[in-house]
Amino acid sequence: MCGRLSFVASKNQIEQALPFVEIPPHLRISYNIAPNQHTYVVANDTPTRLQNIAWGLVPSWWNGTHKPVRPINARAEGIAAKPSFRIPIRKQRCVVLADSFYEWRKSGRRKLPYRVFARDGRLLLMGGIWDIWHQAGSSYPHKSFAIVTTSANKELSYLHDRMPFLLLSTEQVQLWLSDLPLEEVLAMLQPAPDGWLRMYRVSDQVNNYQFDDPTCHEPVPEDRDLFSQT
Repeated sequence: MCGRLSFVASKNQIEQALPFVEIPPHLRISYNIAPNQHTYVVANDTPTRLQNIAWGLVPSWWNGTHKPVRPINARAEGIAAKPSFRIPIRKQRCVVLADSFYEWRKSGRRKLPYRVFARDGRLLLMGGIWDIWHQAGSSYPHKSFAIVTTSANKELSYLHDRMPFLLLSTEQVQLWLSDLPLEEVLAMLQPAPDGWLRMYRVSDQVNNYQFDDPTCHEPVPEDRDLFSQT
C-alpha cells in the first residue's frame, strides 16, 4: 500500500537519480501529497522530462457516466489482466519521484503514521503506470497515474503487507521506461531488499491531507525503536 507521498527534493538529488531528465527551474515542494493531487513523474511517452500529473488513475475507456474509482495503487499480482491496468502495464509506465512516503500502523482505534525513506537518503523512484482520459467537450486531457505495489519486505511488514515497487538504480529506471516484453516487466515486480528502507513515527497531523508543513517530517516519540532495525 502507498497512500501518501512527500516530494522534498533538490535539483542535485534528481540529477543524481535521473541524469537523463530535464529539470524545470522551479520545483513544487510538498510534504504531504494525497490521492487526487498532482505530483512529479517521468513517463515513457516523454522520458527526458518531469511531468506533474494526478495521482489516481482514470482509465482511457471511462465513459464519464459515474464517478471513477481512481485507484492510487495497482497490485503487481494480476496487474496484466485487470481492465484498468492491462494496457498501461504493457505500454504506459512511469516513475514516481518521492523523498519518502507515509504508511500507517493500527493501534487500537488509532492509525499511527510513519515516514518511510531510503536508508542512504536517496530519492525513492516508484514504478507506476499512467493513462489519459479525454472528457467529452473538453480540450484538456486528464493524465493520471497509479503506483504499482508488491508484497512488503521485512521493514514494511511491521506496518502493512504491501509496499510500493521501487526502482533501485538508473539502469532499472531505464528498463522500466523502455519497450520491454510483458514477461520481463512482470519479472521486475519484486519487493525492495530487506534493510533498504528506514522509518520513524511522525505526527498525527499527517493524517490531515490538507496539512502540508515541514513538521510532517519530524519524528515523534515511539515506544519501539525502529531506528535500530536492520
